Amino acid sequence: MSNSPESQDPEDLLLTRLRVGRESSWVKPDRPVPFGHVLYGAATLGCAPAAVVSRLTELGYADFELPEGPLPPTVDRDDALLIKTETYNLSWLELGKPVPPRHILAAAGRQGRSPADAGRRLTAFGYAVPAGHPLPESPNTRDIALIRTGARGNGEWLEWGAEVPAHHVLSAAAELGYSPHAAATRLIELGFRLPYTPEPGDERILGYGVGHRPWPSRYSSVPSGHVMDVARETGRPPAAIVARLAELGCRTDGPLPDAPEADDLLLLSQELDGRAPWLSVNGVVGVQLRHILRASLVTGRAPAEITERLATLGHWLHANAKVPAVADGEDIRLLETVDRSFLDNVHLEHVLRSASLTGRSPADVASRLTALGYRLPDEVDYPEVRGTVAA
Repeated sequence: MSNSPESQDPEDLLLTRLRVGRESSWVKPDRPVPFGHVLYGAATLGCAPAAVVSRLTELGYADFELPEGPLPPTVDRDDALLIKTETYNLSWLELGKPVPPRHILAAAGRQGRSPADAGRRLTAFGYAVPAGHPLPESPNTRDIALIRTGARGNGEWLEWGAEVPAHHVLSAAAELGYSPHAAATRLIELGFRLPYTPEPGDERILGYGVGHRPWPSRYSSVPSGHVMDVARETGRPPAAIVARLAELGCRTDGPLPDAPEADDLLLLSQELDGRAPWLSVNGVVGVQLRHILRASLVTGRAPAEITERLATLGHWLHANAKVPAVADGEDIRLLETVDRSFLDNVHLEHVLRSASLTGRSPADVASRLTALGYRLPDEVDYPEVRGTVAA
């Protein structure tokens, strides 16, 4: 090797400009040589880190970032890359500063290591990994996404020992496809605190869709039908289910009855079978009239009685709607063809579509929709001729 600072020796050039993928790690005589550069140079050339320091010193580099203890005798490339930071430009961890959890989880995830293993290797190199926070021995490449709190720019991340808000657990679980319980237990394994203690029963409390899915997000509400179903299944009071949901960062979308009735779960189920999926409260247009009429046929109760009971359960019918005295299957089939709410105007094209789908005349459709409370503002002479039912 040449002793000149401008040495053209290939190994000298490699030591001063290391390639890491598409990025380069440069060293300059007027700046400290990062410890990460030393380690990666040793791994690249297959020599001891001390030999890298010695050769760079001969080339005129006088300032090095080195740990207080002895340098490791050898280092492999994967270990050296644990020190590479996740930034837009290649840079290395600084000695003397606590290693953030984001770095450990990102580095471990890149290499398929467990966070505990990554933490041990960084500690062995002299980096400050806080000892009071446990790290799991099981690898999981999604850990890094689990601790992200801000989606903009380079992101914001949970720090050591942070208490994780309940809504973060729900948001992270929804993004990663976890159950909230699985997300909560993994966060605890990573050393973070929660405002509640995860319980196995949380899986059932939070799973309110078909097959106990989907999970709620921080912006959704849990249907009251789900609360009543869990209470029936577990024997716990509905108030206890609501309280636990609040601890888990969720709210219910409707009131719970003081005195449940036998048909309540049936009325609150979308398929009128007493099972999920459950009706969600629609605070804008209310419950669909066809659901009330279908429930009337299933239960044998009058539509007005069904309407009153659903209102007690938080599912009100819009004031414009006119509930018929008796449920009729023809009305239900007609309402299934209408994609307008009682707030909307029903125009000629809507009437003609319903007539085509039901085989009724446009005049009959218009007359019946008006009787059910829909607004048909257009002055149209609807034909009495029945159309052909669309396939």
